[in-house]
Amino acid sequence: MTQARAALVRANEIAPSLEDDAEDVVAGLTVPQKRIAPKYFYDEAGSQLFDEICELPEYYLTRTERSIMERNLDEMAALIGPRAAVIEFGSGSSRKIRQLLDNLDGPVAYVPVDISEAYLTDMATALARDYPDLQILPVFADFTRPFDLPSYTVSPSRNLVFFPGSTIGNFERAQAQSLLEVMRHEAGPGGGLLIGVDLKKDPAIVRAAYNDSAGVTAAFNLNVLRRLNAELDADFDLDGFGHEAVYDALEGRIEMRLTSLRKQRVSIAGHGVDFLADEHIVTEYSHKYSQDEFAQLATAAGLEPVRAWRDERALFSVQYLTVPS
Repeated sequence: MTQARAALVRANEIAPSLEDDAEDVVAGLTVPQKRIAPKYFYDEAGSQLFDEICELPEYYLTRTERSIMERNLDEMAALIGPRAAVIEFGSGSSRKIRQLLDNLDGPVAYVPVDISEAYLTDMATALARDYPDLQILPVFADFTRPFDLPSYTVSPSRNLVFFPGSTIGNFERAQAQSLLEVMRHEAGPGGGLLIGVDLKKDPAIVRAAYNDSAGVTAAFNLNVLRRLNAELDADFDLDGFGHEAVYDALEGRIEMRLTSLRKQRVSIAGHGVDFLADEHIVTEYSHKYSQDEFAQLATAAGLEPVRAWRDERALFSVQYLTVPS
């Protein structure tokens, strides 16, 4: 009898749509520096656009992370050990998790955690077909807050939190530490974390990754306004905003923006929001770390850095951390 299933577990009272978050979205658009949280990128269309971004020639992050993992999977699997339950925060492309699952020693469960219900369901269903002896237990949750893990039918030897793609960089330093603390909680004593971390490098390489020539990143950025129009009765004119991604050397991060191309007023959830020409909304940060900076962040979150693998150009790293027993 197969152990796989793809029925969603709903955790930490996550809102199924933007409607319940309307107050927070409006609040972010009415402060002096307008902001939209990056978690709102990931409706089904946004998740699909992000998968396209990962295959772009300028976007070094995904292919570099894959090559690091391909070269070092034996060592990673040995550190993780047999019979692990893998908990993936933000279930992205299934190619990465397949790469990991195929090389682990007898993994007993895979728990993808995401806020895009349709994308999560489709991905989990496909994996359940291909891994019939693996427990597939998708959790619909906001992974920035603690959530309850589903019950396993086979007990794992340890939990492994998998967080590829350098998504940790989307959080400001204090928020990133808080997220690592959530991961520590979910992994539990003796658990492990395998995390993709983008490294500091030539800013020209970084800028090109977020300003691709095909315009896919621009479409991904603008899609959040399309989502606000559809779910919060907003009237953003998508032709009235432009995509920008600038590198802030002092903070060591890319700042992704939607810039108003003219003076305009937008209605959203019954509120009016005024924009000046050239005024921008910050939609995402992508912080880059030195190895020492990330090790300090992990230690502050109560984790023990064990191993870090890098590519030959030192563009990217995959970090293995453990939770003290």
